[in-house]
Parts: sequence; C-alpha cells; structure tokens
Amino acid sequence: MILSLFRNPPKKSATLKAERSFDVAGRVVPLRIMENPRATRLTLRIDAGGKGLRMTVPPGIPAREIDKFLARHEGWIETRIAKMPDQPKVRPGVKIPVRGIPHLIVHEPAKRGTVRQEEGPDGPLLIVCGERPHLSRRVGDFLKREARRDLEMLVARHTATVGRRAKAVRFKDTKSRWGSCTSDGTLSFSWRIMMAPPPIINYLVAHEVAHLKEMNHGPKFWKLCGELCPDTDRCKAWLKRNGSALQAIDFS
Repeated sequence: MILSLFRNPPKKSATLKAERSFDVAGRVVPLRIMENPRATRLTLRIDAGGKGLRMTVPPGIPAREIDKFLARHEGWIETRIAKMPDQPKVRPGVKIPVRGIPHLIVHEPAKRGTVRQEEGPDGPLLIVCGERPHLSRRVGDFLKREARRDLEMLVARHTATVGRRAKAVRFKDTKSRWGSCTSDGTLSFSWRIMMAPPPIINYLVAHEVAHLKEMNHGPKFWKLCGELCPDTDRCKAWLKRNGSALQAIDFS
C-alpha cells in the first residue's frame, strides 16, 4: 500500500464517504474519507501543519478495512505529524518570507494605508496599518496582490514561449496543491507561493503552463518544463522540502 503525502489529492470525481475524528499523538484531528471510483488502493494525505487527514478509498470498501489501514500506519502518521513545523500565526513581531526574504511584521494602527515594505535597521519590514483584528487578513491580501502581479507576468512570458494561451488565471488558498491547469486552459495558483524565492515562483508557473501542451507528467511534459525553467529539479525539490511550512502559516 502507498501513502500519498502532500501529493495526489482526491480527484474531482471523489465523493465524501465519511467525516470523523482520529486520535494520534495525543491530538484529535479531523479525518475526511473520500470515495473515488478510479481509486485502486487506499491513500492518505496529511494536511499542512498536521491539521487533518484525508483518505482516498475505492468504492464500497468496508469500514473495517479503513480502520485496519489506519491502525497499521498509526505510528507512521504520528511520526510524520511530529516532524511537521509549528503553525505560526501572522501577528506583529513575527517574520514571514516575501519572495523568500524574511520580513518582520510591524503594526502601525494609527497610520492610514494597508501594507507596505520597508528596509529597517535590522532587515526588511512589512508595515501593516489599520486595526489589529484586520492585520493577518491584510497581510494575506498583500500577498495576493503581489502574486497577481508577478504570476500574471510569468504566465504571459511562458505562454508566449509555448505558443498557447491561458483561458484565465486564478488565485486561491489551496492546502493540497500549489497550482493546477484545467483541460480548458484555466491556470490556478496558491497565492502563498509569494513567500517562496523567485526561482520557485517561476518554476511553479512554468510547471502549470507546460500543462497547456502536455496534460500529464510524462517525459514530454518534464522536457518542456525544463526548457521553461532550467532549474526544475532543484526548484521541485525545494518546494517538496519547504512547501508544507509555507502552507502551515495561519492567516486567519
């Protein structure tokens, strides 16, 4: 059996079979069980920050088989969750990366405006104006605006190279994937990618634009992806290694 972590989320045809709690490592986490008609085995994904578990199962599988699977791999699940980074909350005094560079969040409630970047005596700052309850949302909105600007520019560059047009470019806060490309050419990206270094941002866009020509992950796809982003292997490894920490940051 294969446990699928951070990858291969349930396909769109999946339907909710059950929703319950699972006790692991002294924590009670939500467990969503999705039934997929194309599934041939049980797969499990741990949400960013260890906040929940998602399981994909073949149709009609008995509940006892699901329980046996979870019991067999409880130690594995506990180990993976224990290794996950803490879930930092966006607040004054903490640092979050912007294009890979840590920025100290400074709150200036008396000043007008939203969010701006400045260079402080000890490094880059992210100045957030307005009332305290809106601070984390404003930081998230700032990253969304930056993502729209940078990623739309990269999409235009890479689509011109491959000779294909994107039907639309959308931005979401997805927890299971960084980007996607639909069969009609709609590209979607997680705005959280703006916390990653520029080469990683470029790789993500190159990856999804390559799907406009190759809707798979076969040799032709990876060849095209490498042509658009020569650092594909390194960037792919970086995102696999560090992506969960970025997705665990709490903007609520």
